[in-house]
Formats: sequence, structure tokens, C-alpha cells
Amino acid sequence: QVELVESGGGLVQPGGSLRLSCVVSGSIRSINAMGWYRQAPGKQRELVATIRSSSSTDYADSVKGRFTVSRDNAKNTVYLQMNSLKPEDTAVYYCYARIRPWAASREYDYWGQGTQVTVSS
Repeated sequence: QVELVESGGGLVQPGGSLRLSCVVSGSIRSINAMGWYRQAPGKQRELVATIRSSSSTDYADSVKGRFTVSRDNAKNTVYLQMNSLKPEDTAVYYCYARIRPWAASREYDYWGQGTQVTVSS
């Protein structure tokens, strides 16, 4: 009953920008951390950025200074602004959220379906 839907992926030239969005819907009591992972072909999924309910953030070293994660709690939405994109940023990007559903006594991790980001000239 909880769903995460991503949007905003696509093809961009090196040095360009993209903004990913992820909307959380369903029977939700609270949302703790939200963020983004990515998985490139032949590689393991890696954490890109996290934003907690306190608004504190963490980033992978490879994206610091280029990517910015933010959230709009009123809209249950997390964003990833990606600037100065590089070919090595090419991957499927997955949003996640640690959520306590209304009917649950604890939190669970939920994932979006993924959105492709391709950085190429």
C-alpha cells in the first residue's frame, strides 16, 4: 500500500544537469530517512545521498559538491538535483524511504522502480 514513483531521468550531455523526483504515496504514518541509490551496469548498488527527517544529509564522495538532495515533507517527495554530470554518473537511480505505515509497529524500507540517467555526448 506504499508506493514510490520516480521521475526526471533521461539523457544529458557531460556537464549538464538533471533533477530527479520521487513521490511517496499510500497509508503512511511517518517517513524517516529518504534518499537515492544508483546502480551502474556490472556494479553494485551504491548510496548516492540521504536526507533524514532532521534534514541532515550525507553524500557519496563521488557526488559531493555536484548533487543536492532535498525533501518536501508536505508533498512526501524527495529530490536529487544533479549538476556537472559526468559519464560515470550513468546508472539506474532508485529512490528509497524508511517509512512507518499506519498499520505497522515499526519502520520498513521501500524502493522505487528506478529511473535511468545516461550522461553521454
